[in-house]
Amino acid sequence: MNTQNVMGTREWGMLVALSILWGGSFFFVGIAVKELPPFTIVMARIGLAALALLALVHLMGLRMPRDPRVWLAFFAMGLLNNLIPFCLIVWGQTHIASGLASILNASTPLFSVLVAHLLTQDEKMTGRKLAGVLIGLAGVATLIGPAALSGLGSHIWAQLAVLGAALSYAFAGIFGRRFKAMGVPPMITATGQISASTLLLIPVALLVDHPWTLPLPGPATWAALAGIALLSTALAYVLYFRILASAGATNLMLVTFLIPVSAILLGALVLGEQLEAKHFIGMALIAAGLAALDGRLVTALRPKPRHPDRDSFLGKDI
Repeated sequence: MNTQNVMGTREWGMLVALSILWGGSFFFVGIAVKELPPFTIVMARIGLAALALLALVHLMGLRMPRDPRVWLAFFAMGLLNNLIPFCLIVWGQTHIASGLASILNASTPLFSVLVAHLLTQDEKMTGRKLAGVLIGLAGVATLIGPAALSGLGSHIWAQLAVLGAALSYAFAGIFGRRFKAMGVPPMITATGQISASTLLLIPVALLVDHPWTLPLPGPATWAALAGIALLSTALAYVLYFRILASAGATNLMLVTFLIPVSAILLGALVLGEQLEAKHFIGMALIAAGLAALDGRLVTALRPKPRHPDRDSFLGKDI
């Protein structure tokens, strides 16, 4: 396997941190949606994150690239990784429950394995990868609960929209690999992609939500927007592109399995929500799927081949 596809302790740590940041976004969104419509929240989330990262880049003494090809790639990444999936998911969740949407969105690693197999030379599909993805997907479904599947089959276009968002995320992961080849560091990539996404999302929010007609939100909503922008977007995307550069697109998309785990554990720790048997079973399945995808545990448990000449020399042959 190419070393790019191997997840070390550092990459796993960043992946878990990313899942916590994105899992925590559910708390922030839950507060913000009480006073603001969806696309306005998305615009504020991306816009504030872009301002924060641009300021950080300036303080670090870095410079944004001026090459038009790099900015064209930033806009393409923003389209694939933000505008298309955000719009599809927001529209889809107006017709289907969030639990079903989460399960459908968890198909992202499966799409990533398929897209990477077709479009890359170093992230080909293997039986172990496919088995790991399917086990992880079953874990997410178990974690959220069978009740979430009750709407499966109805509102087919809404379900296809969420699946389309997952496919767009998969293509974004593959497309984003080019920034490393272009010599663009993860911090600059994150800043450029979010800045481009802001420019793409502003007209959508203005057209759909007419935010200038909305009443001024309260302090709790502003705090939620700050949290989702600075933590769940700005910091999260810096981690996203670091993982992409070092571990590849397929491994990066495993975060989709970890986000529901992080969200449920945060709910238990912060809000005192009760953990049920399905949560533990789902987390165990997700852990098994991730172990299969990582491969090292499977390799360690596999019987080592015997070497007749060596064993005979050591006196192990009878």
